[in-house]
Amino acid sequence: MARERFDIRQHITDRIIAQFEAGAPPWRQPWTGTRAVAGFPLRHTGEGYKGINILILWATADAKGYASDRWMTFNQARQLGGAFRKGERAAKSVFYESIEPVGDAPEQDTADAGNARRVHFAKVYNVFNADQIEGLPDEYYIRPDPPRDLGTQAEPKLDAWFAATGARIDTSDEPRAYYRPCEDRIHMPPIGTFHDAAGYYGTLAHEIIHWTGAGHRLDRITRFEDRRAYAFEELVAEIGACFLGLHLGIAPRFGQSAAYIEGWIAAMKADRDVIFRAAAEAQKAVDYLDPLRSSGTPATEAVGSAA
Repeated sequence: MARERFDIRQHITDRIIAQFEAGAPPWRQPWTGTRAVAGFPLRHTGEGYKGINILILWATADAKGYASDRWMTFNQARQLGGAFRKGERAAKSVFYESIEPVGDAPEQDTADAGNARRVHFAKVYNVFNADQIEGLPDEYYIRPDPPRDLGTQAEPKLDAWFAATGARIDTSDEPRAYYRPCEDRIHMPPIGTFHDAAGYYGTLAHEIIHWTGAGHRLDRITRFEDRRAYAFEELVAEIGACFLGLHLGIAPRFGQSAAYIEGWIAAMKADRDVIFRAAAEAQKAVDYLDPLRSSGTPATEAVGSAA
């Protein structure tokens, strides 16, 4: 049986999609404790990666929770005295080379006029993040800050409102907020680690909008399942969080939200109607979430506002 060819383009797309699915991005973090996300990816020598490798490795670090920015091959790690943790798997990086073939050159990936016979091709390398390796020199590691308890207090009426939705909300010291569709659960850091209660409930509002998109609720996530759907879903969640915040008396962080929304609009700017569709889906989510509406009591009156 012929060996299946590795599709680097598909691999890159899947890694970025996984990043979208992971939840709130690093710049939208109103709690303490740094989420373990590496910065600009560097080779083991400290030289920065370029081009598509930046996206591949940054997205991989984001999905895996790596804090260190150094990447290296198996042999490079061994030369530095490193030992791999059991079960660690490599990420992919791409190195471009060119050759001048002998005889008839392949039709694919040939260079332009002036160097027509040179053929450019990509080689895939397996690389590991420093966080996957023990025993490297200290400068290869970046240690994330642990969460700090600031003593932020919960608002019982808001807790009651979110509980009434029926969403399963887990809390742990992990400094990440996300909705996991396969388990139909929301994860939140402890409210005490947030800078203020409004940040906690605004973040929870974002994740609970995602929760409404499950197949057995509004079926939004699967209904819009294509290559742009993940960006669209984040747009819906951010707009919905603003709508829900206003509904509940939580002041939305428009500066933070606008920066987030702007990035996905730019990626989808070819579609002029996207903001209208996202706003419509966000409104459906907020309507679905209002368990107090049937009683005729506005949620803002019943729940109050966060400090």
